[in-house]
Amino acid sequence: MGSDTFNQPLGGNTMARFGGPATMMRLPTQDTAEGLDACFVGIPMDIGTSNRSGTRHGPRQIRAESCMLRPYNMATGAAPFDRLQVADIGDVAINTFNLQTTIDIITQAYDDILAHNAIPLTLGGDHTLTYPVLRAMAKKHGPVALIHVDAHADINDEMFGEKIAHGTPFRRAVDDNLLVNDKVFQIGLRGTGYSAEDFNWSREQGFEVVPAEDCWHKSLNSLMERVRRKIGDTPVYLTYDIDSLDPAFAPGTGTVEIGGLTTIQALEIVRGCKGLNLVGGDLVEVSPPYDPSGNTALIGANLLYEMLCVLPGV
Repeated sequence: MGSDTFNQPLGGNTMARFGGPATMMRLPTQDTAEGLDACFVGIPMDIGTSNRSGTRHGPRQIRAESCMLRPYNMATGAAPFDRLQVADIGDVAINTFNLQTTIDIITQAYDDILAHNAIPLTLGGDHTLTYPVLRAMAKKHGPVALIHVDAHADINDEMFGEKIAHGTPFRRAVDDNLLVNDKVFQIGLRGTGYSAEDFNWSREQGFEVVPAEDCWHKSLNSLMERVRRKIGDTPVYLTYDIDSLDPAFAPGTGTVEIGGLTTIQALEIVRGCKGLNLVGGDLVEVSPPYDPSGNTALIGANLLYEMLCVLPGV
């Protein structure tokens, strides 16, 4: 099918990139996922954060920086807008004063998206959001495999006595049987902890933990080959916390850790998902108040585009 069959991003030679609609890649927008193969959706929240706030502004800034993106992937040859119907369906209307209510709102919103058989790519927002999204994914697909790229394991049982926060989503996902535990990869974990056992809970559940130190000074292509072999055709969700990157690349986030991944390794991870049965993805923890150059949001926009380029059918 030709490109005129599908929505296209507004081109930079039609409207200057600093103008035009404030949507992801300046795509058309619509209110629901009806008729779409994939959609970009924002969750503007930071009420689950424990340190620096600001991720409520993440979706808007990622969209702003995405104006620089062009439709064709020159490295991989992917042309997603020639093969998929894609639109920006706006933001989930969270309750910014009630976190528990918000996670229920998010799950309902993603139930609606998945009812249209669209694949959601989410602009975050803090990492709390992945838990309610996974609840919707499991209702649609059953327990899913998971590729989790992050500086932190996010498997706390509680934070300040609360079960729901940006440090607890994958503990709650295990509690609710949302994951195929032996097909979960946590990549890029690092930093200081409260005990020597901090990452071992994940291993005890059957997750494969890949610390950042195991990624230093090397390509991650071989890692992604192993990920593809182990996950096979199981439905898989990709969650990418921008703080997985070294703060030299992505300072605009709430909980920074030194010694992180490079943007090249980030591309290897996302591009390495090609061929998997990817049923959704998110890019979380971009905090514009700590991102004066806009580079963190720009990286986030690029990684979301790269996720689009590896969806089934592209």
